[in-house]
Amino acid sequence: MAQNFDPAAATAAYLAQLPPEAHAKATAYTQGGHWLLLWGALVALLAAFLLVRSGVLVRLRRRFEGRRSRPLLVSYWIGGLYIVFDGVLSLPWSVYSDWWRPKQYGLTSQAFGGWLGESAISLAIGALIGGLFFAFLYALIRKAPRTWWLWSGGLTAAFIAIGMLLAPLYIEPIFNRYTPAPAGPVRDEVVAMARQVGVPSDKIFIYDGSKQSNAYTANVSGLFGSARVAMSDTMFKKGADIAEVRGVVGHEMGHYARHHSLWIAGVMSLLAILAFFLVDRLFAPACRLLGGEQIKGLSDPAGLPVLSAVLTVLLLLATPLTNSLIRIAESDADRYSLVNFNEPDGLAKALVKTVEYRAATPGRLEEIVFYDHPAVGRRIQRAMEWKAAHPKPLMTAAPDALVRAAFKDRIVVFPNMPVGMDGIALKADGSWFERHDFGWSRGRYAIAGGRLCLDEERGSRRCYAIGGAPGGWTLAQSGGAPVAVKLDRLPATASPG
Repeated sequence: MAQNFDPAAATAAYLAQLPPEAHAKATAYTQGGHWLLLWGALVALLAAFLLVRSGVLVRLRRRFEGRRSRPLLVSYWIGGLYIVFDGVLSLPWSVYSDWWRPKQYGLTSQAFGGWLGESAISLAIGALIGGLFFAFLYALIRKAPRTWWLWSGGLTAAFIAIGMLLAPLYIEPIFNRYTPAPAGPVRDEVVAMARQVGVPSDKIFIYDGSKQSNAYTANVSGLFGSARVAMSDTMFKKGADIAEVRGVVGHEMGHYARHHSLWIAGVMSLLAILAFFLVDRLFAPACRLLGGEQIKGLSDPAGLPVLSAVLTVLLLLATPLTNSLIRIAESDADRYSLVNFNEPDGLAKALVKTVEYRAATPGRLEEIVFYDHPAVGRRIQRAMEWKAAHPKPLMTAAPDALVRAAFKDRIVVFPNMPVGMDGIALKADGSWFERHDFGWSRGRYAIAGGRLCLDEERGSRRCYAIGGAPGGWTLAQSGGAPVAVKLDRLPATASPG
């Protein structure tokens, strides 16, 4: 345990970086957001009531059925049109909750026209994809009226997986520009981190998130080959340093490496089975309550507003459960970052910058019910407790002459290196090169003062502290945890491509 280091005092010091009025503003925004869940559900129920009582979907269903009996196509059109009608009816609420309110709290600088245009695109995409989902859902209801809810879990899982796979490739680029981290210290750091834990380094992007939001944020999206970690440019506009990048990207790499998206999708699919089972039991009384006398039953796509109303209530009641599921994944990603990159202060500095849209110190019950991320105060406390329990080692450098003799004409290979990375080749003439997902890097290296420093010909530099290990060597970058490396012989003919 580190001497004279108090995790509670360190946590309080980090939170004190923001003045009391900033914390009060964040609390007002966060707690107001809790009420938005209820009001948003009531708006959804009102929209469902209006659509049912208007009979518009019944009339459209009759018109589509009158031309030709194609139930799958009828369900698709009714499903897509329902999403559009619901979006239009809910537009005033969406303007308030998604644009005006964040604008008042300084969390977005986006003009209303830009927000409205992107919302229209999102609605169109949602109608196209949602129409397909509802077409297949109603096909299940018609084919298996007693057990359709059981099969709905597989349908939900399939659509979640397809959406996760395709979103980074075709949907997210509609709204933002994603580019690989540019050459320089950030990219070099990210490449080194990726090499250390076996994550492909071409999966780290920076995007123009400030276009929509002023929030300090990063995310992981995609599935299998499309998965990627993306840092919003707001991180760097708010002064993110290398330590913060290590903490934040390490967290997002945790989501990627621990397959959080997959197991969350799996659990959500199981919850969908339960939700659709309850829909099967509650549809008839809900339909009577909303005045849907012209709806022919659960298999009638014109009853979509009734189905959605039941799901709205169920999802509201399930909020603590779904939030807790995501919160567990977020805590696990924090731990992954700390274990693999040992950057508790970098993570804490980044977390402080998220307080503006997520109050730092809620009550325990409030956190369980409403927070889909652990409270910032608690996350910083855990990071500081990690720091106390895992102080960064004060490494005693091996004699430089011994290190030079061991490392020259060798390839430094890190554990779990992904396909596409060959290690750092150190030639006897003082030059080095390596292959990674961005191509080739090369330059000059020096071993002095117990450190290996790589100067890239494009001007950037990265250094590793060198330490001894039983039967080999360790390298530690930027004060991170030492990683055991293997030194392979460099073929005499080796050269960069």
